[in-house]
Amino acid sequence: MAFRDMLGGLPRKPVPLIAAGVVLAVGVFGVTWWMGRQAFETTDNAFVQADTVAVAPQIDGYVTEVLVSDNAVVAAGQVLARIDAAAIEAKLAQAEANAQALEAAVRAVDDKARLEEAMIAQRAAGLDSARAEAQLAQAEMDRYDRLSREGWVSAQRVQTVKAGARQAQAAVAQAQATLEAERRTAEALGSARAQTLAQAAGARASVEQARIDLSRTEIRAPVAGVVGARAVRPGQYVRPGATLMSIVPVGQAYVVANFKETQVARLSIGQSVEIRADAFGGQTLTGRIESFAPATGAEFALIPVENAVGNFTKIAQRLPVRIAVDDGQSLAGALRPGLSIQVKVDVRQTPGPTFAEALAAPGHQAHAR
Repeated sequence: MAFRDMLGGLPRKPVPLIAAGVVLAVGVFGVTWWMGRQAFETTDNAFVQADTVAVAPQIDGYVTEVLVSDNAVVAAGQVLARIDAAAIEAKLAQAEANAQALEAAVRAVDDKARLEEAMIAQRAAGLDSARAEAQLAQAEMDRYDRLSREGWVSAQRVQTVKAGARQAQAAVAQAQATLEAERRTAEALGSARAQTLAQAAGARASVEQARIDLSRTEIRAPVAGVVGARAVRPGQYVRPGATLMSIVPVGQAYVVANFKETQVARLSIGQSVEIRADAFGGQTLTGRIESFAPATGAEFALIPVENAVGNFTKIAQRLPVRIAVDDGQSLAGALRPGLSIQVKVDVRQTPGPTFAEALAAPGHQAHAR
């Protein structure tokens, strides 16, 4: 009885007052939630990405040095590793010697060509001399022929003069043949020179290729960033195309948020985005919508979904949206590819093309940095 008396002595709150408070709280929460839904589109299906570059050798050989460690910060052009260059240096020396020999062969052909020019001039002079001798012999033969008809010279003498004239004509023919042979020799030298020049050009190309291969024994960073997934060690034999390590340009990370197709109608290029990463606790970053993917994520899957089946169930698809992180933020450089992100897009303004407009005219997808 005493306990009941004590309870009876406590003040009691009216039930209607409590119910009104609950209704008011639910109403405030509902209004806040509805206003938030009207002003923002959110998703936690978002991740940090970066244009990671795989580093691979362009020649084969044994690795002599690895000059970087895991997670090392590297600059563009920095030497990451070296491949044994002895064999390539030998190839370069051989190519240079071959090129020098062929260049000397070109000079030898040029010397022969100059000699042939002199020989052609000499043969041409000999032909002129033979023609002059033939003209003289022909004139003498004509004179002796007249004298023979008048009885002043013997027939034997006429025969001797005629033989001399025939010899002079034969000498002219021989001189012409010799001159033609020299000219053909000069033409052959021209063809030989062209062939040798082509061989010399090929040899110089081999020298240049050997020099390029020698420069490739030093594997350099194609971009600035942080080394990751380093799989190369000294003494390892590597082949062209094999991934030795990756370089992540962490200062150029961006966010890819996968929004439902029921959300993208309110999105537009340039809208402000609040970015929250679990790794940063309660700290946030800001960014802007940069572009929309040309297809849903399912279309880029290794095994695309086949919807033309009898047991089809409609599921809201996800569309990747690229979000650029605003510059000048201290946490921007701390974003690492693969981090989970929550994004909240302010859809109260449409500073650029909407999703439908951007996809209808891809050129409108301007970068919104």
